[in-house]
Amino acid sequence: MQSEIIALAVQTLKLALILSLPALLVGMIVGLIISIFQATTQINEMTLSFVPKIIAIAIVLILTMPWMLNEIIDFTKYVFHLIPTFLR
Repeated sequence: MQSEIIALAVQTLKLALILSLPALLVGMIVGLIISIFQATTQINEMTLSFVPKIIAIAIVLILTMPWMLNEIIDFTKYVFHLIPTFLR
């Protein structure tokens, strides 16, 4: 029983990592590009790095939303199918 719950917790953490990965990667890449741009032009404006990251992450979230929703729905169905096994 405990091993099944631990396995479910691990699967939950893996799903959270997989779902957050596209937004985190895009934020990191855009931040790196903006940092290089700021270093070469010596422009140190805070909004220059903040606004493009938010726009890029929003675009990625909009584009990956159907995939994320399908993953969450599949995982929820899997958890609901596991409920009878935990009640024994």
